[in-house]
Amino acid sequence: MEVLRPQLVRIEGRNYRKNPIQEKSYQHEEEEEDFYQGSMEDAGEPCDAYDVEQTPQGFRCTVRAPSLLYKHIVGKRGDTRKKIELETKTSISIPKPGQDGEIVITGQYRNGVISARTRIDVLLDTFRRKQPFTHFLAFFLNEAEVQEGFLKFQQAVLEKCSTDHGVDSTIFQNPKKLHLTIGMLVLLSEEEIQQTCEMLQQCKEEFINDISGGKPLEVEMAGIEYMNDDPGMVDVLYAKVHMKDGSSRLQELVDRVLERFQASGLIVKEWNSVKLHATVMNTLFRKDPSAEGRYNLYTADGKYIFKERESFDGRNILKLFENFYFGSLKLNSIHISQRFTVDSFGNYASCGQIDFS
Repeated sequence: MEVLRPQLVRIEGRNYRKNPIQEKSYQHEEEEEDFYQGSMEDAGEPCDAYDVEQTPQGFRCTVRAPSLLYKHIVGKRGDTRKKIELETKTSISIPKPGQDGEIVITGQYRNGVISARTRIDVLLDTFRRKQPFTHFLAFFLNEAEVQEGFLKFQQAVLEKCSTDHGVDSTIFQNPKKLHLTIGMLVLLSEEEIQQTCEMLQQCKEEFINDISGGKPLEVEMAGIEYMNDDPGMVDVLYAKVHMKDGSSRLQELVDRVLERFQASGLIVKEWNSVKLHATVMNTLFRKDPSAEGRYNLYTADGKYIFKERESFDGRNILKLFENFYFGSLKLNSIHISQRFTVDSFGNYASCGQIDFS
């Protein structure tokens, strides 16, 4: 990080300069914890940005956070909490591990309470971004017609291209799990799942009903494309999804949902637009049938996770099946799907949904 161009973190509409978080190791400790070494500075925001309550003893502010993140506020041997308390002249009460509740900040000085709250917010945001994705917003694409079309595609590819490097039956998607992803989520508590459900409902009421007309969106799954820039070394091959009437309503709808969730902080902003695609072949499946598309390659904060994989030569597949028609279907629901789970139909388990009609 450049000293003159520090990283900015945006939380609840406020910008903060972020100093590096360094890791400090201790011997004879079973778990590695991150120790908060730096401090966070308010980047010119007003002091009344937080809801701070005045009490007979001074001032008080609360923070709600998933219990999974408490340890990052406490730090190894309590060092992180102690450092914040010392520098801000506050007292910080954190629920015990596994217990949901509020982090309570108290102090004699209002600015000290605000400073402690700011630092805690930035720590929570930093370590949330390091959590692996737990859920995703998606349309299910596993209607019978499309599943049958997908199986025909798989059979034809194996008949005509099985001698091409890296092409075999293990890299094809499970037809029961065909889906179109809108965005990836890190939901660490039932409260956050409920918040996501409420946000989806707000989207439905504010713009989805207008875009969809209160009816399912009639789409086609047709044509294939690859993710990288070398057709001779492909890792992900996907089918394209578009409206049957040629309109851009599906793209508009998913982009607006993405924008709303990014603004709320539930989805980390990586793209300004959703790439409409349904993964049909992925080399991650070769050694791990439970792998979930290209999203397995990155953590929520964008760090690369190395997974050994063998690319396949997709040139003949792209030539022979460029315009392959998988089928048509009606998109009527957006689901909050949980990763690494299956329902009774073999699809991802849904924690909530909204319906268009």
